[in-house]
Amino acid sequence: MVEVVCLGILVADVVAKPVEAMPDRGRLLLVDQMALHTGGCAGNTAIGLSRLGIRAGVVGKVGRDGFGDFYVTRLRKEGVDAEGVVRDDAAATSATMVLVHADGERSFIHYLGANATLTDGDIRMEWLQGAKVLHVAGALLMPEFDGEPMAGVLRQAREMGLTTALDTCWDSTGRWMETLAPCLPHVDVFLPSIEEARMLTGLDEPEAVAEALVDRGVKTVALKMGERGCHLRTADGQWTLPAYRVDVVDATGAGDAYAAGFLAGLVKGWDPEQTGRFANAAGALCSLAIGTTAGIRGLDETLAFMDQTPTR
Repeated sequence: MVEVVCLGILVADVVAKPVEAMPDRGRLLLVDQMALHTGGCAGNTAIGLSRLGIRAGVVGKVGRDGFGDFYVTRLRKEGVDAEGVVRDDAAATSATMVLVHADGERSFIHYLGANATLTDGDIRMEWLQGAKVLHVAGALLMPEFDGEPMAGVLRQAREMGLTTALDTCWDSTGRWMETLAPCLPHVDVFLPSIEEARMLTGLDEPEAVAEALVDRGVKTVALKMGERGCHLRTADGQWTLPAYRVDVVDATGAGDAYAAGFLAGLVKGWDPEQTGRFANAAGALCSLAIGTTAGIRGLDETLAFMDQTPTR
């Protein structure tokens, strides 16, 4: 039976490296690597959880196209339950061209596709029966589901006895807290990047940002801060935990790997500090390979990495 249901965006990623600048109009640019990967917060996190030994399922929407076929096949190959993946007859599968710079930083060209048509009517609550956690991944990039519809699903999941978690994307509409505010009182664990959380709160320092989100009703805040590690805030205290020292190859998906690590710790009943350190390790390992999930390792390998790798 599924332990964590990841509901949200599913994206086919075409990843190219290295790309330092766009080619001139009408010209060709050669790269050393190009590959098709599963992307999108919900799929990435579910695959990460499965690699870490947590039974995961996905709820989301893809098109009836080649990218959609690839995505569903890949989920199943990774041991992820794809029963909740809806196939859209009209919209194509969401896709992103990921341009990876030589230093591992990324730029993106994105097509919303079927993610933009996902509604609460696509979600059957019986898909959540027996799960421990509902993780909504990709908030602010699902225009028909963001806001009150998402809040309603989170509320229902809590009523069913699930722990709720939420992760965000960059809000290109600029609405930020206006969109997300209805959801936060129904969120047990909030996992935004520090940049997204700053935009949501209008604050800068991690401690102040986390406090403001707790004041909005969130029980646990885990701020992803890249090479600065993470900052956690719960009712019992707060911790700033350093990142592991690695030579980044591709940071794509590292935030989703962090979320998978954090949710794995949650399912296993670890304390916040142990959970945060494990999540940092999962994110660091993800950054050591091209693509959103290629670098994610199993539970034992991740624990060994924590023992063997210094922090910053």
